[in-house]
Amino acid sequence: MARAPRASFDVIVRQASLSYAGAPLFQGLDFTLHGGDCTCLLGPSGVGKSSLLRLIAGLLRPERGAVACSDGRPLAGRLAWMGQADNLLPWLTVIANLELGARLRGERADRGRAEALLARVGLSGQRDQLPATLSGGQRQRAALARTLMEERPVVLMDEPFSALDAITRTRLQALAAQLLEGRTVLLVTHDPLEALRLGHRIQIMAGQPARIEPPIRPAGAPPRDLHDPALLVRQGELLARLADAQEAAA
Repeated sequence: MARAPRASFDVIVRQASLSYAGAPLFQGLDFTLHGGDCTCLLGPSGVGKSSLLRLIAGLLRPERGAVACSDGRPLAGRLAWMGQADNLLPWLTVIANLELGARLRGERADRGRAEALLARVGLSGQRDQLPATLSGGQRQRAALARTLMEERPVVLMDEPFSALDAITRTRLQALAAQLLEGRTVLLVTHDPLEALRLGHRIQIMAGQPARIEPPIRPAGAPPRDLHDPALLVRQGELLARLADAQEAAA
């Protein structure tokens, strides 16, 4: 299976404002996803990370501001979404879940591509099984393959690995970094080590209304070695910054 081309455009949030229950989540927020890079977004619960993700996806409309692409084309139709829950349809087989998007659009599903993606995520033997027969890690691998089946240059991920055990999460992080190489990825996470392992850029969202702090750029290419002492030092620094953000929000 050919590697997807590197995304060549940036996704730009300009002067976006959004409120929840009458209180401002963020006002005049500027945020850029750089083409072909993975940006990891951290911050206290309730600060607005998932709302920003939904705003970029077009699921929420900003009160002011806009989301644009640097190539001047709309983002609609060029993004895929992977959430914390796998959201596999329980009455469809694994491979039918991968083919569902095409069928809903009235297109002919590419069976060969679906089979190739299942092979990449190690689920060839489960292609005709129902989701209920899979482990949690297998279901998330199927969800990752379904996301990639859409072959979109932009991928939005909302804590997709947080419900998994540590070993499965580590393996899926490495797999995602490999399969999403060259795409523009926004990964919302509460795990500093996950962010340091996967992100080309790491940004913290904090404050009331929320702001986004300047990016942290870890050295080396994802997925980074979990045993690298420098990574563990950065984890401590990032935890301290998140603790400061949490206290400021209290």
